[in-house]
Amino acid sequence: MGSISNTIQRSIRIAELIQSGALMKNLIPKALHKGETIGLISPSSHCAYPEKIGLAISYLEKNGYRVKLSCHLNRIDTDPAVADSEKLHDIHEMFSDPDVRAIFCLRGGAGSARLLKQLDYDLIAKNPKILAGYSDITALSLALYAKTGLVSFSGPMAATELYAPTPYTEEHFWGMLTSPSYARLITNHSAHPISAIKEGSAEGRLIGGNLSVLSAMIGTPFLPSFNDILLFLEDVNEPAYRIDRMLSHLSNAGLLARCCALLFGQFSSEPLEPGEAERLKNIFDYYSKLNPRATVLSGLSYGHIRDLMTIPIGARFKACVTASGSFTLGALEPVVTE
Repeated sequence: MGSISNTIQRSIRIAELIQSGALMKNLIPKALHKGETIGLISPSSHCAYPEKIGLAISYLEKNGYRVKLSCHLNRIDTDPAVADSEKLHDIHEMFSDPDVRAIFCLRGGAGSARLLKQLDYDLIAKNPKILAGYSDITALSLALYAKTGLVSFSGPMAATELYAPTPYTEEHFWGMLTSPSYARLITNHSAHPISAIKEGSAEGRLIGGNLSVLSAMIGTPFLPSFNDILLFLEDVNEPAYRIDRMLSHLSNAGLLARCCALLFGQFSSEPLEPGEAERLKNIFDYYSKLNPRATVLSGLSYGHIRDLMTIPIGARFKACVTASGSFTLGALEPVVTE
């Protein structure tokens, strides 16, 4: 009788894990090759500087790629229903188009969270391909991973970095998207020293992005499982007290306690004032103590910054940090396939 009961309990637990997404199999997109087509979409805000779009297109073409513009790229409509309909059309069209091998977002801003209930996840799952963007695109990337298992790339966008990328941003971005072996070891920029808040090593899936966007997704079916993840976070133009409020929301929801690592990126595009920097450090220290088992660091080259790391959401990685700030981050599985 006991063995039957144990079998039933295991079956229930497996069903719960599947429902939570913890056992979901990753969809790994194919690597991008020269001569292939990149689609541009604008699922968030529009770009107020159209010349940056032209520069980004020229940059991509000079690097050997073809560029396809979505039908409603950079359109402005004050009616959310009209705007959402156009954005959804463009996303679905790009995922459906067999000639498009990667999809780059124009910029962040606001608006992508409104699309989540209307996305055709079955269509996207049947046509897995590279999706790149960060900031407000966090909502789209996390929802796609939660619903389909698609690994997407939290990194530079056409009108914010790729119109004039730095060498570091270029190397990480193209390396991650074009080479299955590149992600085995990725490095921080020298201008961003790592601070070991709690030294150690941890293995898990990389889940995260913009803190404001991610915290607003708590309680929705579009947030992936937090069980044993490496949580990476960034934000911009948010004072320390608001960062504290959002982290407390994650903590009160029981999410921070499930993480095996907390990787704090950059929380300003400019160096923080001494008082604000100290407040932010104390906040990170405080939340690291609430999870005794987690490895915790700050200073990751990730955020609204020029030298921007590209992070594959959903991929399994290992992070190590020593008390001196020595840091390694490497993939334990491919993030793109040939």
